[in-house]
Amino acid sequence: MDLFKLGIAGLAVTLPIVLWDLFSKRPRGAEDRHAGWVQTAWLVMLVCAFGLLLKVTGFSEILLAASMLTGLVVLWDWLRRRRKGNAVVDAEGAWLEISKSFFPVILAVFVVRSFLFEPFKIPSGSMIPTLRVGDFILVNKFDYGLRMPVTNRIVINVRHPEHGDVMVFKYPEDPSTDYIKRVVGVPGDVVVYDSKRLTINGKPLTTQPDGTFGDVEDVLSYATFSRFKEQLGEHLHSIITLDQQPPVFLSQVRDFPDRQNCIYNAQGFACKVPPGHYFMMGDNRDRSSDSRYWGFVPENNIVGKAVLVWMNFQDLSRIGTMIR
Repeated sequence: MDLFKLGIAGLAVTLPIVLWDLFSKRPRGAEDRHAGWVQTAWLVMLVCAFGLLLKVTGFSEILLAASMLTGLVVLWDWLRRRRKGNAVVDAEGAWLEISKSFFPVILAVFVVRSFLFEPFKIPSGSMIPTLRVGDFILVNKFDYGLRMPVTNRIVINVRHPEHGDVMVFKYPEDPSTDYIKRVVGVPGDVVVYDSKRLTINGKPLTTQPDGTFGDVEDVLSYATFSRFKEQLGEHLHSIITLDQQPPVFLSQVRDFPDRQNCIYNAQGFACKVPPGHYFMMGDNRDRSSDSRYWGFVPENNIVGKAVLVWMNFQDLSRIGTMIR
């Protein structure tokens, strides 16, 4: 089913009813025989409009606009009632009742999602074995500082991302898309990836073999990976590699900003992280599209730190898993 066409059809059906509700002179309140289906039309129209807007803008922008719009309606109603004092105000139309009902909910969701925690779903296997396809995760939005909604400009700085943090960020080539990877390099670092071993500022990371890992989540391209325990900053985590695959596919490296900071060869690469940027890599080292291919992540692209798996419908044992 084409959801876009369904949304258009929903608007086409409900918009005439909504316009009739706004301009008709029928009685309101308890005497309104049409109140039930008029309210339904308003709700269906709002749901359809919300879905269509997601095609052209982001969820945060829609929440901000909805908070402001319903907030203005609530303010107008409060001023109207205050001006009339104890006089009986007109019966409320469906649009006013819905705005007053939804405003606190929308505002609460907007505040929590913008400044505290935001849920995400893991769509790919680039962070296996730390994160699995289908994991629903919580991202701490204030751990890296308080940021303005929509613009993502930092207002209050709390701390900077550290080595080993699992971080959600806006993909540099398409900021409307969110990515999640592990912080490998912070501003000023020299990151060397040679024969699938990381060295940060001349110090090789402590890496220990930890058996093998079977890619059971993708049976069509099943492979057995080598698994390692890697110490990156304060984070001891697992990574997986494919022995028969090169450290980097040179033909896939793009011409990204500050590309001159990196040197590539058949054994890997060496990159110096520019100021205000971060170098990100997936824990599934040989099946991850990350900074080695598309470059550094600007600080303004940071969304937050991944902290918890709160749901996975395919594997309920994942619920409550802390992300390290």
